[in-house]
Amino acid sequence: MWKKIERLIIEKNTTMYAVSKKAGIGQNVLIALKAGRTKRLYFDTVVKIADALEVSLDEFR
Repeated sequence: MWKKIERLIIEKNTTMYAVSKKAGIGQNVLIALKAGRTKRLYFDTVVKIADALEVSLDEFR
């Protein structure tokens, strides 16, 4: 999951902080995902991240 999010962050020329702020989630959620401490996210969190990155949920399949 992190690789897909990271790719989109790079493509959108943004930062983890900006995405977390726009999504209304803690930056620690993305940090834990990147570090491998979290393998899965709640569906509503994925929806918020997709909205913040302005992509459809299909991007995360």
